[in-house]
Amino acid sequence: MASILMPKATAVWLIDNTSLSFDQIARFCQLHALEVKGIADGDVAAGVRGLDPISAGQLTRDEIEKAEADTGHDMQAVSPKHADKMEQKRKGPRYTPLSRRQDRPDAIAWMLRNHPEVPDSQIGKLLGTTKTTIDAVRTRNHWNSNNIKPVDPVSLALCKQIDLDAIVTKAAAKKRKADEKAALERGEDLDTLRAAEETAAQEEKAKAEEERVQEMANKPVDAASVFGSFKEKPEEA
Repeated sequence: MASILMPKATAVWLIDNTSLSFDQIARFCQLHALEVKGIADGDVAAGVRGLDPISAGQLTRDEIEKAEADTGHDMQAVSPKHADKMEQKRKGPRYTPLSRRQDRPDAIAWMLRNHPEVPDSQIGKLLGTTKTTIDAVRTRNHWNSNNIKPVDPVSLALCKQIDLDAIVTKAAAKKRKADEKAALERGEDLDTLRAAEETAAQEEKAKAEEERVQEMANKPVDAASVFGSFKEKPEEA
């Protein structure tokens, strides 16, 4: 269902101008039924002017009449034309806050060591960095190479685990197809090759998990960040 503009104002109009149930209005406006009841009682959204969803192009008269005749019918909002083109797609590398950019070389080193099958272009999009920086870390020409240590980018909050898993899975599948094609050209047994790949993948996964746990265990705890929110209360007289 498309998102409703000004849901409370729309609910006010539907309550005043239709015989729809509170549950139907709540489902259409994506509100709680008790909240809709509160609007009807005047306890919620007091003073809010109703918004006609028909004139706003969010709902049709026929859809309201169907719902009034059948309490089990859920009204469907009208999707605006070219809605797929209205959504802005992010282009370019992922934005990384200034406070975390110094950690990117560590994350790049971790990706290069643990997932060499992932292309530089995907690493750049995931971590919000450039191919030049990735190549500098790989060849140890980075200005801070002596202090770079491989660290999981998820633990550094540079990316989400689901995004990392997605690019790793895609790269692994592409590499697997290339290996199988090369094996066929060499006349090797694919079952043997796949079994070896699965064993290696399991070992690599276990190793990565062990390193992640070790990194979290060795990560220093900032006492100021833990106790900074606690303030001493003044002593009572």
